[in-house]
Amino acid sequence: MKEKLVVLKVGGKIVENDDQLQQLLDDFSAIEGSKILVHGGGRSATKIAAKLGIESEMVNGRRITDLEMLKVVTMVYGGLVNKNLVAGLQSRGVNALGLTGADLNIILSVKRPVANVDYGFVGDVQKVDVSLLSVLINKGVVPVMAPLTHDGKGSLLNTNADTIAGEIAKAFSTLFDVILIYCFEKKGVLLDENNENSVIPLLTHEQFKKFVADGVIQGGMIPKLENSFKAIDAGVREVIITSASDLHFKNNFGTKIRK
Repeated sequence: MKEKLVVLKVGGKIVENDDQLQQLLDDFSAIEGSKILVHGGGRSATKIAAKLGIESEMVNGRRITDLEMLKVVTMVYGGLVNKNLVAGLQSRGVNALGLTGADLNIILSVKRPVANVDYGFVGDVQKVDVSLLSVLINKGVVPVMAPLTHDGKGSLLNTNADTIAGEIAKAFSTLFDVILIYCFEKKGVLLDENNENSVIPLLTHEQFKKFVADGVIQGGMIPKLENSFKAIDAGVREVIITSASDLHFKNNFGTKIRK
């Protein structure tokens, strides 16, 4: 029987709110067994870029990453946000290690091709190698992954944190019994976006397609769920989409996606 591994992705809105962040670190620290934290940090990157006189440009919720913005997101994601999380976990007795996809050659990406939009130095994941990372996890190390990958030619690439979490979970599914948790500001996938308590407790792929067609599920939730179903198809046991503030409820929270 495979050992359980929890891959938890937390969005920038939570890591940039101190009260929510402290609660998240408490709850994440309380998760028993092997675990990985994947984080965002876009709001911090936008604020620091503005102070440096660098304009942030977004298209369909995705950041245009030119060379100057790449420097900012590398500093913020790989430095400020990542190391604050590591320090917070260490203070709670969790032996955390901050990493990017370039470290240990974990995530190799290709620069996104220019189609209708030139996203600049944004990476689309090509290959994930968790062989060395699994050795560290088996020794009790808790990786904290920043949303940066590399192209194998010396360049870092800004890469969506949801995607990184999904790809990491899929890569580990051959070695561990993986549960992937996406934490954001809502309690789960909602039937009514104006009703916080209208959480869909269990979501199948057929229901998902119907809800998208009916306009119930829309916007940024669509790619998050697409990542979730791909993870399930690749061998991840369960995906949970929930609010970070509900993590302590253990099994009774959020929207669950299973095979």
